[in-house]
Amino acid sequence: MTDESATTTTTQTKEAAIDELLRYRDAVANGEATFADVAKKVSDCSSAKRGGDLGEFGPGQMQRAFEDATYALKIGEMSEAVETDSGVHVILRTG
Repeated sequence: MTDESATTTTTQTKEAAIDELLRYRDAVANGEATFADVAKKVSDCSSAKRGGDLGEFGPGQMQRAFEDATYALKIGEMSEAVETDSGVHVILRTG
């Protein structure tokens, strides 16, 4: 399974971070930006340099909320905001 994730990097309230993240998600969904470009710009994950690509992973390799959200998506679908102990994410399932 291949997934991509973008997170915000600014220090702000959780609500503001979610609002910002959902604006980025909407820009991707509307074709105004690519997921990879947004991830490179705003992600604080080590995957940012790969456009948010986390590569393949299996059950038990990610935090539960992230994993559950990933497996609920069909290939090509993008999640809403997903909260984990690491932050807030948008996931694009690519495989």
